[in-house]
Amino acid sequence: MRLRLAALLTLLLAFALPAKAEYTLHVIHINDLHSRIEPVSKYDSTCPAEDDAAGKCFGGVARVAAKIKALRDRFKAEGKNVIVLDAGDQFQGSLMYTTYKGAAEAEFMEAIGFDAMAVGNHEFDDGPEALAAFIDKVSFPVVSGNLDLTRSNVLNGKIKDHVVLEVGGEKIGIVSALATDTDETSSPGPTIGFKDEIESLRADVAALSAQGVNKIIALTHVGLRKDIAIGKAVEGLDAIVGGHSHTLLSNSEKGAAGRYPVMAGTTPVVQAYAYSKYVGVLKLTFDQQGQVTGAEGDTHLLDATVAPDAAIAEQIAALAGPIEKLKTKVVGHSAAAISGARDVCRRMECAMGNLVADAMLDRVKGQGVTIALHNSGGLRASIDAGPITMGEVLSVLPFQNTLSTFQIKGALIVKALENGVSQVEAVKGRFPQVAGLKFTWDSTVASGAGRVEAKTVMVKEAGAWAPLDPEKIYGVVTNNYVRNGGDGYKMFATDAAKAYDYGPGLEEVVAEYLIRHGEYAPYLDGRITRK
Repeated sequence: MRLRLAALLTLLLAFALPAKAEYTLHVIHINDLHSRIEPVSKYDSTCPAEDDAAGKCFGGVARVAAKIKALRDRFKAEGKNVIVLDAGDQFQGSLMYTTYKGAAEAEFMEAIGFDAMAVGNHEFDDGPEALAAFIDKVSFPVVSGNLDLTRSNVLNGKIKDHVVLEVGGEKIGIVSALATDTDETSSPGPTIGFKDEIESLRADVAALSAQGVNKIIALTHVGLRKDIAIGKAVEGLDAIVGGHSHTLLSNSEKGAAGRYPVMAGTTPVVQAYAYSKYVGVLKLTFDQQGQVTGAEGDTHLLDATVAPDAAIAEQIAALAGPIEKLKTKVVGHSAAAISGARDVCRRMECAMGNLVADAMLDRVKGQGVTIALHNSGGLRASIDAGPITMGEVLSVLPFQNTLSTFQIKGALIVKALENGVSQVEAVKGRFPQVAGLKFTWDSTVASGAGRVEAKTVMVKEAGAWAPLDPEKIYGVVTNNYVRNGGDGYKMFATDAAKAYDYGPGLEEVVAEYLIRHGEYAPYLDGRITRK
């Protein structure tokens, strides 16, 4: 009888005591800021001050800081748990990076107060040394579990495989992985090794689980497609906060690539585009066993309704001063004027088109790329004879486009050229400037009806001109706008293989080409002819 009473009392007490409440965590995140310290236009390029004043600009780290502070302060005031994560690629993309090589990004990330950051491939653009210098300037952990740093005396010990954050009395594990083709898309050097992303994440999840951590988030820089594969393959992940593919996931923005979050099996995956334009907020709800019972949220557009953080805006203005000096830096000398006139370059071969296409091809010639194509709409100015300044290069190429490389069949190159000459009469920007290739187009043929015949297209191979083979796969370089279908080049977006859109800035490529040449002589060589 006494045992029965004791058991009954235990049961009654169990019902009387309140059940342990669910645990919720708000994850504020950004990715692929790419040094957009200053506000950007709707095209993700630098936005002039007068346009910002008129409410036409987006983002910039002063807005990122203001939005994150407002969200974090609100959540904390409401007694909610919150962390702030960055999924990599703070480096590369503006003169702020060119000038300060990561120091500006470190300063503003510290001011914002991130809890952890993944390594992006562009963090290696200036070698392991620049990444090490960045890490030394920040107090938050930088993570990437699939890097083999055992041979690096620069980074070994500076980057964590995984970290544990204490938030609201609970342990939150952060694991990470970086795209394994970083040695092709950036400059990690021979001492940095890469391990399979999925196997590495499985090992790090197992290590954290063995420590009793039952809430684990993957902070990755591998792209959405790989994130979805990871979510389906790696058990024990509660969410994936990603970057690298610059994907906009949203429940409210038109044109988004998918819902926020997108589900990889039972694992929620989020990403918030790029270039400081959005901040994502993911709310995760866990049961007592650490299982996710709810995942919801959205990305937030940082438009003119978000007032920039005043103190950070003041710091940005101070850093921008020396950049004006950079614009006066002489990068070359031209023996004659380099014509980039709109009514010339959009109708025929032009000297500026040859310079830009030649520079693009020269930059990637060691990667098996033999053809360059650039849209004339991306050429916005001419350059006078005499000294060439960085400011003049930026006037020609103001859009902060990046180099894009890919592989495609010869027949589709002909189709691309056909698109390029399809609107010459309207002086449209799709007219192609090329290198490593020459062709003839027939103005007597109707638009889209075969103005470019395959037999007129020649490609340079081993220093000699050869007919283009419609069935052969060619390596091509263009800019990220064209590669993603801009100016009607849809075949590059739909049919390109092994595409990589995040190469160096086009303005930097041209400036470096001019520096190497010293005295530049603009020229035409008949690579584009018209019947």
